[in-house]
Amino acid sequence: MIVIPAIDLHDGSVVRLKKGVFEDVTYYSEDPAEVAAAFRDAGARRIHVVDLDGSVRGAGVNTRAIASICAASGLEVELGGGIRSLDDAWRMFDLGVTYAILGTMTVKDPNGAKEIISAFPGKVAIGIDALKGRVAVHGWKEVTDTMAVALAREYEEVCPAFVVYTDIDRDGMLTGPNVEETRAMAEQVAIPVVASGGVSNLDDLVALSGIPGLMGAITGKAVYEGKIDLKQAIARIEI
Repeated sequence: MIVIPAIDLHDGSVVRLKKGVFEDVTYYSEDPAEVAAAFRDAGARRIHVVDLDGSVRGAGVNTRAIASICAASGLEVELGGGIRSLDDAWRMFDLGVTYAILGTMTVKDPNGAKEIISAFPGKVAIGIDALKGRVAVHGWKEVTDTMAVALAREYEEVCPAFVVYTDIDRDGMLTGPNVEETRAMAEQVAIPVVASGGVSNLDDLVALSGIPGLMGAITGKAVYEGKIDLKQAIARIEI
């Protein structure tokens, strides 16, 4: 399992939200490139980036910041937020992004999502954000009746690169990840899974690393708040 530090972008700055609520935002840096370079220096292999504004508006917004992250870090960058078409995906890859993550359109436009995944083999992942097991879309502002595992299974045939599974109730709360739901996703779906949401300390990462086949775990706020030393976590987990 790899440890993937996160950069959430809002108005060009590095922020964290609690449960995706824009009214509850904490600003950490006005220089995303500097943050990305620090992650590289700590030994990270990949950075998880979310264009929060893009996820709500349905189009890439923080493109300058995204490009700076890619250029400054030289790492693999996985990006979610606002990718709703082939053209959107092309633009993100042109910025230097390694993996594009589709979220809202996996529910709202599954045919379009599958077209994008098929057009870029091994380069497109799906992001499944769930509230009590149900998938949320449009920047988590709409909770659907679609169940997370069921949605992931619908995409097995087109072989997305991986699925990022986020428990919204845990995201940005430092309350610990939903290990059991993450385990269920990893066991029941034939797509590599990356866990997201709630990681608060090294023990949480150790618990997630015990899930057979889990590809990675994303950590954001715990790193920014000093609860996880990224370099030490990578050395411990990525054995």
